[in-house]
Amino acid sequence: MAVDTNMRVLIVDDDKTMLRLMCNLLKQLNFNNVDEAIDGTEALTVLRDDGDKFGLIISDWNMELMTGIQLLREVRGDDDLKSIPFIMVTAESKSENVIAAEEAGVSNYIVKPFNAKSFKSKMVSVLGEF
Repeated sequence: MAVDTNMRVLIVDDDKTMLRLMCNLLKQLNFNNVDEAIDGTEALTVLRDDGDKFGLIISDWNMELMTGIQLLREVRGDDDLKSIPFIMVTAESKSENVIAAEEAGVSNYIVKPFNAKSFKSKMVSVLGEF
């Protein structure tokens, strides 16, 4: 079954340039139903208000107030949200970070900088072909 590119995607990043870049990449891949949050706290509020409507979360790791890993743990600990695929984006490629994210239930991991091709391949590995 093909992935529904009309699904809602939540991008979480405190860097407006990265938000815009990921939004543009998603649009190039025909994902046009994209919401944004500037930190984990805002993302959690959006998800708890409307979480059953999201098909994917893409979150930066390093953010103020609530980090991406804290958000991931909150999502995985919430029965209403835990099944949403979650991709972590970070400049950190340290193995302990990858392990921590995997232990917390991350669906996949993208290391910055990345290009459109690697972004799409990570999404395909999580969602399937689209």
